[in-house]
Amino acid sequence: MNKNLITRIIVAAIFGPLIILCSYIGGYWLAGMILLLVAIGIIEFLANGNIKANMVSFWITLPLVIGTAAVSMLVSSQSGYMVFIAFFLLIGLILSVCKMPPELLYMRYASLVWGAVYLGLLYPFVFYIRSEFPESGGDWLLFLFGTIWLSDTLAMWVGKTIGSKKLATHVSPGKTAEGFIGGIFGGLLIAVLLGYWRLSAITLPLLVVAGLCVSIVGQLGDLVESVWKRAVGIKDSSAIVPGHGGILDRFDSLLFSAPILYWFLKFIVYG
Repeated sequence: MNKNLITRIIVAAIFGPLIILCSYIGGYWLAGMILLLVAIGIIEFLANGNIKANMVSFWITLPLVIGTAAVSMLVSSQSGYMVFIAFFLLIGLILSVCKMPPELLYMRYASLVWGAVYLGLLYPFVFYIRSEFPESGGDWLLFLFGTIWLSDTLAMWVGKTIGSKKLATHVSPGKTAEGFIGGIFGGLLIAVLLGYWRLSAITLPLLVVAGLCVSIVGQLGDLVESVWKRAVGIKDSSAIVPGHGGILDRFDSLLFSAPILYWFLKFIVYG
């Protein structure tokens, strides 16, 4: 067992239970955890986009993205959208008078807006799952995190063991179709496990569909973040999480799968 794998296991063993604990407690504890992830994530995003702390756009983006997430969770999602629109307008006005070629200004504007949506508007869906389904929200977050983590582990293991057919060569050369299929079994295993343990009131077919959706969308969400990393020429968003890279690296699958699970619960399971 190599040193990096040992580090990954130790970090996961420490922080995994803390994340699940906050998920079950909910409220300000969960909101605080999410806001911490948003704050670190947007700093990683800005740093890798060459937006430095001595630039006005940095100090506009940082508080407004955190504010978008905070207002979305603690006030209402509609209020969060209003904060995002304020960011969209303000950052556009500021960049329009910068001394840069228009094509570069547009690319920076598009990049900052993408980052604001990615972090400020997607992270709150984790909170919605807990707050809008109070009786079972903690169990569903366990379902969500469990599926993401197990899918990631199985995809990596299967890909390294028998993977041969590349899934997305230009985006993530290490990922394989075999690994992707292996990762899907993570969703199936979690569905069966929690179906007999914490979510026995939900029919197994619904849990299986939920597990498939979370696993598939989560793995594709991982590729979305890889597109950004390849575009800015980095391997990891940072080294803040030993053995795992950055916050954007560790929670990339979550940002796409959380909305999918929330909508699945809202319109199908409890609709």
